[in-house]
Amino acid sequence: MKTLRPALATLATAIHLTALNATAETSTWPQWRGPNRDGQITGTSWPEKLDTNHLREVWRVELGPSYSGPIVGADRVFTTETKDKKFDIVTAFDRATGKELWRAQWEDVISVPFFAKSNGDWVRSTPALDGDRLYVAGMRDVLVCLNARDGQEVWRKDFVKELKTPPPDFGFVCSPLIDGDAVYVQAAAALVRVNKHTGEVVWRTLADKGGMWGSAFSSPVIATLAGQRQLVAQTRNQLAGVNLADGKVLWSQPIEAFRGMNILTPVTHNDTLFTSSYGGKTIGFKVAQADGAFKVTQSWTHKAQGYMSTPVVINGVAYEHLKSQRLMAIEVETGRELWTASEAFGKYASLVAQGDRILALDQRGLLYLLRANPKQFELLGKLRLSDSESWAHLAVAGNDLYVRELNALSAYRWAVP
Repeated sequence: MKTLRPALATLATAIHLTALNATAETSTWPQWRGPNRDGQITGTSWPEKLDTNHLREVWRVELGPSYSGPIVGADRVFTTETKDKKFDIVTAFDRATGKELWRAQWEDVISVPFFAKSNGDWVRSTPALDGDRLYVAGMRDVLVCLNARDGQEVWRKDFVKELKTPPPDFGFVCSPLIDGDAVYVQAAAALVRVNKHTGEVVWRTLADKGGMWGSAFSSPVIATLAGQRQLVAQTRNQLAGVNLADGKVLWSQPIEAFRGMNILTPVTHNDTLFTSSYGGKTIGFKVAQADGAFKVTQSWTHKAQGYMSTPVVINGVAYEHLKSQRLMAIEVETGRELWTASEAFGKYASLVAQGDRILALDQRGLLYLLRANPKQFELLGKLRLSDSESWAHLAVAGNDLYVRELNALSAYRWAVP
């Protein structure tokens, strides 16, 4: 029996590793904020600690600058970059090795306003993967559909050229949302539904003047509110629910923000919508419906200001990174503040949750592991992954983590104890 124990232990470890690797190979991160666009994933539980013994770098490639998050398929990873202030580039890498598989590029340049120059003129939107199609937004209001296997262009939609709308002063910031045969984007100085197979514009709504005060920074989501599945979008000055089929505005609500900086993606819990803005407030709206008409009421406000980071909601509690660079826990339905951390993060933090744990990658290249504890801020670990700024959203798929810092893409993997 004693001689069998080492062999059995080795076999158990091999089986465990095989299962973990299979999970890593099949789990994906196909769009902005993950599989369900809510910053939440399922799968093997993360460790209780965060250090180089638990999280190890697998590969790294140097790239041009980008703010868009990596997209993870079953066997490859996609990212964007801007080269020579002239070209938008999309590259596919082998997920296991980091080897380049293909590269596509097009000429596309925008010079952002002087007060935004510190954040660069490079690509911002995170692509979306749908089967064998990759949807990529270029800076100058161009949406491109590529074959995800070989990078060949399937179709291209130049909104400025075709719809005669003004180019966005801050670039194409919104990340595409795919649902059924539609791609939804906040582009063409509006919210637009595009046929994902052909690139044809199906409808356009929530139109504004574009330019400096158009060009929405937020990305749309789909939510069921007051019993109806709908598209929820935050523009530079309002929050609205839109009928998916025809683009009819079901309801809208003004949102105050300095220079229209409504950047984060709104989140929901039951029939409450949660949003926050730079120069404004954190707000909860209750959405109801009676006799076919929607009614939106402001349930509560909180003086804290969000900025660029979209919160994750766990058991009705939003964990929100604030303009003050602190993390706050707040009840979505009541607006009751549970705690605000004393520890300062960077100016931005992308959040991914699994169960009761949260990974937060801040713009300084620091990765935090937190417990989602409504009673107090609970830090489990902190690890520096980069000395460069990391404004792109963290991607987590299976046991793999992908970090798109300003000039590189790195793959990490949870180590088996």
